[in-house]
Amino acid sequence: MLVYLDAPDASVISALRPHPRLKVIPCDDAYWARRGRRPVKHQVRQTRNATHAYRRHAGADWLAHIDADEFIWPDRPVAEVLAALPADRLCARMRPMEMLAGSESACKRFIPPGPRRAETVAALYPRFGRYVTGGFLSHVAGKLFVRTGLERVEFRIHNVLCDGVQNPGQVEIDDLPLCHAHARDYAHWLGAYRYRLRHGAYRADLAPVPGAGVTLHEALRAIERDAGEAGLSAFFDEICADTPALRARLAERGLLRLCPLGLAAKRARHFGPLA
Repeated sequence: MLVYLDAPDASVISALRPHPRLKVIPCDDAYWARRGRRPVKHQVRQTRNATHAYRRHAGADWLAHIDADEFIWPDRPVAEVLAALPADRLCARMRPMEMLAGSESACKRFIPPGPRRAETVAALYPRFGRYVTGGFLSHVAGKLFVRTGLERVEFRIHNVLCDGVQNPGQVEIDDLPLCHAHARDYAHWLGAYRYRLRHGAYRADLAPVPGAGVTLHEALRAIERDAGEAGLSAFFDEICADTPALRARLAERGLLRLCPLGLAAKRARHFGPLA
């Protein structure tokens, strides 16, 4: 695993580097000086780093670019799933699940696009569902595994260009859902809200939500303008808070999945107890 640290911290580096299966790359001033200039947008830094990893590091048949809050939750071993793909399948897309805020295991499943998606989302989230694609606060595009050894590869956040062709030989892999812990709780979500509104998942330049006629950025700004933080809290509670009512609605439609990540135990196993 290659870990690119966008904001290098000496204590984090010293904790990660002894692990034999990790290569830690601090993206400090010296790192970016070797690459010309540090991009202003974090999305561009991510894709530059993913492309750097692909071009520089061999030894694996596939490479995936995922974020620190995304966790592959495979139905069967990842290597087994990827090895079974035909040789002309060059990109394998993992669709996301979005973890309910306040839970360490409960996730809402991806709802495939189609005529029933809007109806399902409206039933799950009657007040605010029309403002979120597929009922997700974050992306529904997922992330890609890409075969190594291809020429002129450039990563994007949710796609890849190979010699100018986007996602050649792409296949969707249902066996490798990507658990996305987009919001741990309301305080965490609100703390990230302004940044995401300006630069991240809720920024103004993203496409309108299908069928809504507005972007998520516009919807959130309108909710906050009309009802203040109480409106944002109501939006959060309906869309992503882990409540018995939402779990029941999801379970009724086969859209609830429990993914007991056990992150604290796994972290302790690999890195020892926290200091």
